[in-house]
Amino acid sequence: MNAFDASQGSSANALRRPPPPAFGPAGITRVTSHLESLKARAPKPGEASFYYHDHHFKHDAVKVLPGEYYVTPDDMVIMTVLGSCIAACIWDPKVRVGGMNHFMLPDGGGDTSGRYGSYAMELLINEMMKLGARREYMQAKVFGGGQVMHTFTTMNVGERNTQFVLDYLQTERIAVISKDVLDIYPRKVCYFPATGKAMCKRLAHSHPETLETQERRGSAAVVAKATAGGSVDLF
Repeated sequence: MNAFDASQGSSANALRRPPPPAFGPAGITRVTSHLESLKARAPKPGEASFYYHDHHFKHDAVKVLPGEYYVTPDDMVIMTVLGSCIAACIWDPKVRVGGMNHFMLPDGGGDTSGRYGSYAMELLINEMMKLGARREYMQAKVFGGGQVMHTFTTMNVGERNTQFVLDYLQTERIAVISKDVLDIYPRKVCYFPATGKAMCKRLAHSHPETLETQERRGSAAVVAKATAGGSVDLF
């Protein structure tokens, strides 16, 4: 074999050779975890990106803040905290893809922001369809719309949000198979997109002013810490 052929053979072998493993402390091979992979991925516009490991459920999880959504076929938890806002959890049982959004008001008058239901619902459904879901197989679970903020009493924000999402899903012919809406309670919702299971915990709202402030700021993590108690409903 001449020098040129030897060089080609060496290059071919190099292409077939697997890359060297990454090593951690003391030469231990380091394997990238699912959670690390999620954190390293650049989010799409409006996509939730606050990842963590949920020690209660022993699953990787993501928090959906107001105006955000998340869609995945992965076996993980999608979590949010709601006051007068609405979270629609949609699942396609055929391809086992699920997603959640979190919107604050029904309509933004043409504003393409996930804070408004008219855009948030369309975005959620479209992102699911990109992963193979079909509209005719989708089923929804709806949460939120609580009258937890005294300053919103005359505006009926929770009622307006609830009526909007139910009307929207009826128009789109997506069955609502369960819901926990209205009343006076904040809610913590945990959704399992691989199975379509949802858990809703009604929270004591001893600090409604904190919930109001943090929901406006979009901080579900702080709201969860500021509220406690309540029962757990399974759907």
